[in-house]
Amino acid sequence: MLDSATETTTTHRRATALAAALFIAPWGFVVANGAYALATRDGGSDSDGAGALALTAAHPGLTRVSVLAAMLGSLLIVPAVLGVKRLVGDRSRRLAGIAAALTAGGYICYFAIASSTFVTLAMARHGGPAADFAAVLDDAQSDPSALWMFLLFVLGNLVGTVLLAVALFRSRAVAGWVAFALGAWSPLHITGLIVGSEWFEVAGAVSQAVALAMVGRELLNTQQRPA
Repeated sequence: MLDSATETTTTHRRATALAAALFIAPWGFVVANGAYALATRDGGSDSDGAGALALTAAHPGLTRVSVLAAMLGSLLIVPAVLGVKRLVGDRSRRLAGIAAALTAGGYICYFAIASSTFVTLAMARHGGPAADFAAVLDDAQSDPSALWMFLLFVLGNLVGTVLLAVALFRSRAVAGWVAFALGAWSPLHITGLIVGSEWFEVAGAVSQAVALAMVGRELLNTQQRPA
């Protein structure tokens, strides 16, 4: 009797922790994309070393906020996707498992990628040979031994999120619009890259945040229902 009660309490605590990650994690990306959108509202890009250095020098505060928010979101998205997988349960277990692993792996790589921005911040703060600094940044980003990290991030960020949305839709654990809102991140992100506006990514991040909040709420509700 005691063991059963302890197991139930532990299960509830795990569900609560996963739900908390679902509520918090995606807002890290909302803040990260929002800060980047503000930094680039008058132009600029971090697509190459020179651009990243110039943008960071012009907006060090927004850059720091963006990278810290992105790193926090990347840490918390791992338990968040486990929360989605938990809610899906047996209804689409295999697809949810693949999607969760791919998404989590992608954002673990994103954590590493985002952390490299502190080097750019240091370069911009101290000043020096800008052309040499830009060449170093370009060389580091094009290093073949680090290419897999960028590829896994792209797969997890775009493909993993869509697969997670499909698994959620197939499970019927939440309303269909929640799954569509989660999956909207990928097409909105791609659209933003094509048209050159970060605000599409902001919209996609907000859509994802609302969807994961609904998943978190449902996960908590399932723990309160009688077995």
